[in-house]
Amino acid sequence: MGLDAGGRQRAAEVCHWLLTYRLRFFDDHKTHEGIDREPIERPLVVTGEPRSGTTLAHALLAVDPDARPLRFWEVMYPSPPPGLAAPDDRRRVRADADWLDINAMAPEWLKIHPYNDMLGNGLPECERTWAFDFRVMTPTAWWRAPIGMFVGGLPVDEAAMYRIHRMMLQHCQYGRPRKRWALKGFHGPRLATFFATYPDVRILWIHRDPLQVAASRVAMAIALTRAFSGRRPVDEEAIAATHLAATRASIRQTLDNPLVSDPRIHHVRYPDFVADPVGTLADFYAFAGVPFTPAAERAMRHYLEANRGDRYGKFVYSVERLGADLAELEREFEPYRARFGLEPERRGRT
Repeated sequence: MGLDAGGRQRAAEVCHWLLTYRLRFFDDHKTHEGIDREPIERPLVVTGEPRSGTTLAHALLAVDPDARPLRFWEVMYPSPPPGLAAPDDRRRVRADADWLDINAMAPEWLKIHPYNDMLGNGLPECERTWAFDFRVMTPTAWWRAPIGMFVGGLPVDEAAMYRIHRMMLQHCQYGRPRKRWALKGFHGPRLATFFATYPDVRILWIHRDPLQVAASRVAMAIALTRAFSGRRPVDEEAIAATHLAATRASIRQTLDNPLVSDPRIHHVRYPDFVADPVGTLADFYAFAGVPFTPAAERAMRHYLEANRGDRYGKFVYSVERLGADLAELEREFEPYRARFGLEPERRGRT
């Protein structure tokens, strides 16, 4: 990637951190009796394209008193198992400090993703568990290295990825009362392995106009790459091309994948979710056969009242920034819109 000596040193420090906790994590699974027998039963998982409301849906699932999400402090510093942690465990403070650094480096990210104000208690995507296995380069693992928002280039082994994902859930459940897992990840391209790992999972899949997905995703990628690249130059056109291509590939894969029609998946439209987030989740609970308790509804409504999506300012993006023929994209994305009952959104259009 053409890093200078300082950049290579920072990348080496990240590798050392990830490898160290990977070793400790795997060692915990050898030394803590019964951790590998923790049952992971009937998790609820949110998925969809990036920038489709999945994080808000995940945040609402996570405040249900009967649910357990992953927390950033747990996946950033997983050893020893979080269920064995003392109330004054310094890992929470350390992860908070990490997130204060991240937010200082990338203040625009709070506009894009205001949930980052939860710091170390925030809600990682499932992909973050794969950072320890060097299969993703999520910014929440690699922000210390001047590489921006880097996509691709690492080995993919779905069986290995879901083994470590399941191990992380067992790890974070160990020593705690069992609760229903509430998760979020981009599992669409890996549904066969995902279902093999969690056969009783129930998935909430939110669908949004792909043109808006691409525009928002590109704007986010440019902002994060600028924030985390240090003094290295940023090629905005190349970033736009990379993330538009990723969106197009994902949309095609969704349309071509027969498992998208699996009865374990509850499909909803982004406009319907935005119009009534709590009602959408109540319907999902009914689909999953999970009681939607008054306590869950109160917690979700309180979260919405206390956490406005624009609390750090309005995130502005435009389809014009895609650098592509918009009429061609409209035609390409029409089958997806038709499949999931979507109308073209007007946001981000001049």
